[in-house]
Amino acid sequence: MPGRLMRGLWQRWRRYRYRFVPWIALNLSHNPRTLRYVPEESKDKVISDEDVLGTLLKVFQALFVNDFSKESDILTVLPEPVKSKYQDLLSVQHPRVKQLEYRHQQQNTFTPEEILYKTLGFSVARAPSSLISAGKGVFVTKGLVQKGAVVSMYPGTVYQKYEPIFFQSIGNPFIFRCLDGVLIDGNDKGISKVVYRSCHGRDRLGPLKMSDSTWLTSEIHNPLAIGQYVNNCSNDRAANVCYQEFDVPAVFPIELKQYLPNIAYSYDRQSPLRCVVLVALRDIEQGEELFSNYYTIVS
Repeated sequence: MPGRLMRGLWQRWRRYRYRFVPWIALNLSHNPRTLRYVPEESKDKVISDEDVLGTLLKVFQALFVNDFSKESDILTVLPEPVKSKYQDLLSVQHPRVKQLEYRHQQQNTFTPEEILYKTLGFSVARAPSSLISAGKGVFVTKGLVQKGAVVSMYPGTVYQKYEPIFFQSIGNPFIFRCLDGVLIDGNDKGISKVVYRSCHGRDRLGPLKMSDSTWLTSEIHNPLAIGQYVNNCSNDRAANVCYQEFDVPAVFPIELKQYLPNIAYSYDRQSPLRCVVLVALRDIEQGEELFSNYYTIVS
């Protein structure tokens, strides 16, 4: 019995250590490929914020149009020009639908993964990692990810440096630290899950959802929201993606916020919502696992 317990603890440690900051710090000399060198914090951008925004809007709009028949409550509170824009997009994809009585029409819808493939030319999904004892990882399941593409997002509750996260952090391998000290808790279980759901319900405005909570379930509406399962690179597996911070601009369409997999721990209208995306460092082919370098050295 004690032997079985020790083996279980050892297996858990072997999975957790790849995200445990002190362990990685002590092993940097043995694992130099886990670091990314950045000359200044302001230059930690592989692609521009405009490119990140453009990709997210493209995917989210496609998801919105795909679920058009379910968005009647949201459309009732949107201005007419916005309704017309989506009606035009819908007409391109479904030429037979001519009127706003779309909820009475029968139309074929695609899965979020199919929408991602049709929009960006690839799809990604979670699966057992190719690294021994590393748990789950993220793989390109279809298509080709081109260099510079946004390949996934890091979901979770966003904490400022001064906000409490002690209890959520205990045994939690999914806490991401941004360059300015902002933390994102991407754990989809336990206290972290409860906190996110609470904040998600707090910020809802009638039919308008300010964030996506489906990444906490098995039926994810935003297929990009699996970045917390991307494993760290190693000497044998070089990084093919890297993390890039992105602040959601104030002009972000309110009807598309339902697909943002992040929410602020404290309600604050003044601070922009922090998101983190993963950007491809090279072309990534179908069947490849995504590997990132978690820790960045700013010189």
